[in-house]
Amino acid sequence: MTSFDTSPQLNVWRALLALAVVFVMLATTGWTALRNQRGDTPLAASLSAWEHGRIGGHRLPDPQSQPTKLARFFASLTERDRVRLIRKYPLAVGNMNGAPVELRYRANRIALDQARDVERERMHDNRLTPAGKHEAGRRMHRFEDLMEKGRHILAFDPEGSGRVAEVFGDLRKADRVSVVVPGVDTDLLTFQRTNRKYSAPVGMAESLYAAERAASPSTRTAVIAWADYTAPSGLGIDSATAMRAEEGAVRLNSLVRALPGGSPVSLFCHSYGSVVCGVAAHELPGRVADIAVAGSPGMRVEKAAQLHTSAQVWAMRDADDWIQDVPYLEVGGLGHGADPMSAGFGARVLSAQGAKGHAGYFEPGTASLMNFAEIGVGAYRSVHCAHEDGVCRTGLSGTAAA
Repeated sequence: MTSFDTSPQLNVWRALLALAVVFVMLATTGWTALRNQRGDTPLAASLSAWEHGRIGGHRLPDPQSQPTKLARFFASLTERDRVRLIRKYPLAVGNMNGAPVELRYRANRIALDQARDVERERMHDNRLTPAGKHEAGRRMHRFEDLMEKGRHILAFDPEGSGRVAEVFGDLRKADRVSVVVPGVDTDLLTFQRTNRKYSAPVGMAESLYAAERAASPSTRTAVIAWADYTAPSGLGIDSATAMRAEEGAVRLNSLVRALPGGSPVSLFCHSYGSVVCGVAAHELPGRVADIAVAGSPGMRVEKAAQLHTSAQVWAMRDADDWIQDVPYLEVGGLGHGADPMSAGFGARVLSAQGAKGHAGYFEPGTASLMNFAEIGVGAYRSVHCAHEDGVCRTGLSGTAAA
């Protein structure tokens, strides 16, 4: 007989209690202390320099201004002045919502080059441990990868574990824009992978971009691999609460509002990324047509209607995805609410056949990827529902893929 002291149920309750205690301690002291100890990051230093800068005798605009105001500012400059700004303030311009996307690409290439030089020096810094030097080498090689010809880096911040976003396709000319929002353990070093390629943001976005072009060759699409928020590391307190999601939601909303043009935007939110999308939903602009979640631990609401969005809400989960065993509840800030796959939630439930577990939703040849692609090009009547009754397509229009 199993003793009560060692029963799995008691161990679960002990773990939950420990998490709650840690959460309260961090919420009242730890996070504040950590933030107060941080000095200026490279990005913060670049933004501070921008705020004190001038061009043509005039002060530069507030970098936090509305994207439309910043777009007008950059449009008023000569090409020579734009080049001066990206050379002097590469991180500021490269992360500035409202700056022309092509200018951001160029600025981030300069910022990556500078960050690579920093890591190259750290590789030979005798004050670092061997492990520290090895980490510097990994970061240097990642920056070199991101600088490869033809890559379009929309955002880049080398601080800490790092943040980055990359564009596939032409954002300015796109008829439809898709944004991939990844989950736990996403950072600069895991932004792309050689093994398990399609479990990393770059592989996800590349796969979706190819599938969208195959689904509708006549539709001009662009896909953003968006790792421009600080994702939780591992399955600890950060992944069990909404703190990272709240910070990420602000950044996601800023991204969408700064996208050029007015074409529809679809969000594809994986794992903890669906928490980010859920928190962001009520603030997102009307051009967001779809919020599709895969392997979701919850969206911080009990029903889709509580997201207060005009976007279609879609959900899918593979039968072998371990996330289904996570308790779908929210107690004292822990947990993320109801299961988006449940009938009572009200999402349009899609097939994920072939996905094979938690990290396989963007694998080529899967029903999950095909469904994402049909949503991405607006071919709603072509999606495959999880149930044969086709209820996930009820009330939707949308031309079948060409």
